[in-house]
Amino acid sequence: MDIAELEWHSTGIRTGAFLHVPGLLQTDGYVRAVCSAALPPLSPHEIELRVAMRMQRQQVLHRAAPVTYTAYVHETALRIEFGGAKVMRTQLEHLCDVGERANVDIRVLPFASGAFPGAGQTICDMRGVVPQLDTIQLDTAHGPGFTHAPAQLDKYRSQLDWMESVSLDTSASRDFILALIAT
Repeated sequence: MDIAELEWHSTGIRTGAFLHVPGLLQTDGYVRAVCSAALPPLSPHEIELRVAMRMQRQQVLHRAAPVTYTAYVHETALRIEFGGAKVMRTQLEHLCDVGERANVDIRVLPFASGAFPGAGQTICDMRGVVPQLDTIQLDTAHGPGFTHAPAQLDKYRSQLDWMESVSLDTSASRDFILALIAT
């Protein structure tokens, strides 16, 4: 709920993801597959609750005044077949579709971009209506972590800036994803 509330009240969101497609861009089949891989295993009911919540959170991208959203997605996240080839193909097609929205920018970090700071850690920078509400959310094995400290905000924003500097531009990213679909 904390993440959903932060997203809802954000004026802009930038995220960097390495092993999963970012949550606000996931299809229901992809969410279901990711949740089915959890340890300890989740009950079917718990999985469906998480799917419903993830789908509900995505309203921030489609509401009347949508949030500006930039996702830096590592090639690894685009190649791991959560749910199998059909689920992943649908997920990649969804990325291309949602990436057409004026408020959404999807940028791919290809393997060729090399080593990177914060390798493997998902970072989400949510800008508040005033700077004191700015929050960095980090995914961890035990759940989300949040930081508001200026030094930490600067650190993680620098990582996102680096991702922007080595990612493919929006058009090349879309072409990259379309090429993955075609294979």
